[in-house]
Amino acid sequence: MTGPLVETKLFSPAPRPGLVPRPRLNNHLSRPGRLLLISAPAGFGKTTLLTTWLTPTNPRTTGSAVAWVSLDVGDQEADAFWTYVVTALDRAVPGVGAGALPLLAAGQSSIEGVLVVVLNELSVLPGEVTLVLDDYHLADGPGIRAGMSFFVDRLPPQVRLVISTRADPGLPLARLRARGELIEVRAADLRFTLAEAATYLNDVTGLRLTTEDIASLEERTEGWVAALQLAALSLQGRGDATGFIAGFAGDDRFVVDYLVEEVLDRQPDPVRRFLLDTSILDRLTGPLCDAVTGEHDGKAMLERLDRANLFLVPLDDQRRWYRYHHLFGDVLRSHLLDERGDVADLHRRAGNWYGEAGEPVPAVRHALAAGDIDRAADLVELAVPELRRNRQEATLRRWIDELPDDVVERRPVLAMGFVGALMASNEFGDVERRLRDIERLLTGLDGGSNPSAGRYSDTAGSARPVGRAEIVVVDERELARLPGCIEQYRAALALIGGDPAGTLVHARLAVDRAPEHDHLTRASADALSGLASWTTGDLDAAHRSYTDAADGLHRLGYIADVLGCSITLADLESTQGKLHRAQRTYERALELAGHDPALRGTRDMYVGLSHIALERNDLAAATEYLRRSDDLGEQAGLPQNPYRWRVAMALLREAEGDVDAALGLLAEAERVYVGDFAPNVRPVPALRARMLAAHGDVTAALEWASRYGVTVHDEASYLREYEHVTLARVLLAQYDANGSQLSDAVSLLERLLAAAEDGGRKGTVIELLALLALARHADGDDDEAQAMLERALALAEPEGYIRVFTSEGPPMTTLLTTLDRHHPGRAYLRRLLDAAVGSHDLHEAATPRLNRTPRDGLIEPLTERELAVMRLLASDLDGPSIARELVVSLNTVRTHTRNIYAKFGVNNRRAAVRRAHQLNLLSHRPAG
Repeated sequence: MTGPLVETKLFSPAPRPGLVPRPRLNNHLSRPGRLLLISAPAGFGKTTLLTTWLTPTNPRTTGSAVAWVSLDVGDQEADAFWTYVVTALDRAVPGVGAGALPLLAAGQSSIEGVLVVVLNELSVLPGEVTLVLDDYHLADGPGIRAGMSFFVDRLPPQVRLVISTRADPGLPLARLRARGELIEVRAADLRFTLAEAATYLNDVTGLRLTTEDIASLEERTEGWVAALQLAALSLQGRGDATGFIAGFAGDDRFVVDYLVEEVLDRQPDPVRRFLLDTSILDRLTGPLCDAVTGEHDGKAMLERLDRANLFLVPLDDQRRWYRYHHLFGDVLRSHLLDERGDVADLHRRAGNWYGEAGEPVPAVRHALAAGDIDRAADLVELAVPELRRNRQEATLRRWIDELPDDVVERRPVLAMGFVGALMASNEFGDVERRLRDIERLLTGLDGGSNPSAGRYSDTAGSARPVGRAEIVVVDERELARLPGCIEQYRAALALIGGDPAGTLVHARLAVDRAPEHDHLTRASADALSGLASWTTGDLDAAHRSYTDAADGLHRLGYIADVLGCSITLADLESTQGKLHRAQRTYERALELAGHDPALRGTRDMYVGLSHIALERNDLAAATEYLRRSDDLGEQAGLPQNPYRWRVAMALLREAEGDVDAALGLLAEAERVYVGDFAPNVRPVPALRARMLAAHGDVTAALEWASRYGVTVHDEASYLREYEHVTLARVLLAQYDANGSQLSDAVSLLERLLAAAEDGGRKGTVIELLALLALARHADGDDDEAQAMLERALALAEPEGYIRVFTSEGPPMTTLLTTLDRHHPGRAYLRRLLDAAVGSHDLHEAATPRLNRTPRDGLIEPLTERELAVMRLLASDLDGPSIARELVVSLNTVRTHTRNIYAKFGVNNRRAAVRRAHQLNLLSHRPAG
């Protein structure tokens, strides 16, 4: 879900005054259980019971944080549903959603992957949390059932899930019931007892009914709370209460209909008309009600109804927005239809109000309800650009199913908006057919039709006859973009289909056919061209295309997307051996985001700068950049940032000699990896294999090559170049370990070098020349080794490369020392040798230094037990698993976790793990 949240859905209703105490139910709700299910038809007081039970004055729930979500039919989409759930949890316990919400916003992680992050945070909370999902029946469906089952099965013991619903949810209730983990409250439990009915009717409403009348009414309503409420309203001021009570009978539906008639008939005509007319609305506020009723007293009327307790539910603390009790609203709408039949005009007025208020989603819903399909289509077409900018393609996708095909087929702008929604939803099968249909419409439009023959207005659109059909256009500015958009989407289809050449052809056509003002199509086409060129290894072309894309996005004000392009540009520049230019790219991006330091993507810029600082052996600067990145918080990162940050920190830890911590970070990076359309040219598993081989575990590195099918016989390709260079490193390490043949490694390196030189990938060329120098040195050919190294140094010196040489260990130091003797006084060589010696000393001194640093970095150091808990918090284990691992109680784990959070100054698990990495706490084990 990428649109704005409806904040009122996260509002926990306050208990109303004058409620009937129900200690028997409160006691039942407070029994231990993983899931508390309150399942009953409408009007049984489910929500009221919950709000009373969760009141701060209830000693049984005091101290438990409460996360509340009021669900609706729009939450049947998994992303929307879990965004609300995780946001509610994060509001109740700040930090719980810090890791999961960015993943949901990105829309590229599986729901189970997101839930693992949330569950791990919840499992170590020191306090209890109650998560309430109200009106669950409105959201329940295939889209969320698998995720909910996964979530319920793995709930930690300090979290209690409460579901309030009109129908049993699609969850494994039988299994939970058999385990004793399900607490159930049903309609029979919720019905008022005779004593509760007496308390309500006489004490709360002041009716002073006789015991016989109360018993009769309780019997006839069967304790149905809503029916008793409606009866109490009807009995107000009535002299013959006994006769009234005796005058009705029947099932629940009949009783409700009868009582509502009594309530409505007893209301003044203005109130009655207001209730019926506004019943078409899901939410009520004064100005909206005025628009629907044609009156001017909407705000005052809502306040009057609220004071009269007339089934109005406030949705915010300011009492500006309300809704009708669901049961009451259902019955009001039924009576409205009985009395008026045609309510299209009411829906039309509501839709117009929402349209003027800039809320297209409810505006479209009411237009559809009014049967005004053309108006709905107009609204959707006008909403497309803003929904696209806010990445709300899921809303557009839903409208595809609600608007008839024959309406869409004569509206090319609307049809193109739907194509974009399908592409964003990864539904590619019907896209090309739709593009051809739009093309035919545009051909007819350009083929001599007279625009003046059609109708035109800003809201009604422009209808232009073409043959027997009529083309309707509301957004003329978007119409001009369509020829370019057709080719843009065809370029994307080609890229998805593995046809980079086709992508380039269609992207060029998109630019050629886009109007001069259409920077979005041009930028999109440039980005697609860049992706295609990058995929084929043409980095110069990719850089040009991405530069153009970034410029276009800048003109549009899409600054966060410019930062996304900057990552690609700097990556290309680094591969081309242009470290100065890459650094400047990141710095310019930060300058661009200067007005908003927490802008999405800013965090990634600092990660990129850390890579460059590390290559130049400035470990202090690299550390500082990663700290700045971390301080910005995850909301300032792109979806790929969690894995990028961990990779950068892993490389830094390795440079500091802390290989265990580095490998742990890479394992985390692989777990949180999120891809995008960009080619994955540096896979995390390959980086891990490099690290393993460099530090002696050649066997594990060879297993990587076997698992991913990387061999010396593969054709050299840019997409797998990093993996093939990794394989060459593994083979060199194997030679060092057991004296195996070097020929395969050398042959592979030479083929890779030729390909990299042809592709202008100077950064890769420097690395390959350094590796070839080591291989020749190992083979006894020092002259060739020196020649290779000289070539590498000549390319590397202007850009300040250091670690590409010094990280290769003593053999490289030997070669550098020999060169230094031949070229005394060469400053660059001296810098490399000084860095190499420092690097060796750092590795040798790593363990004792790490034993000191964590203590020095904290005001109060962690105890040994807290260190043990912290290391397990950095794993995938949940709270109970950590307790079992340490052979302690879960409460003990929570106590240690609370202490760790306090000492670190954090409030969630992910932040604690990051802080522990910063302090080097996760690399060593205590003795014994």
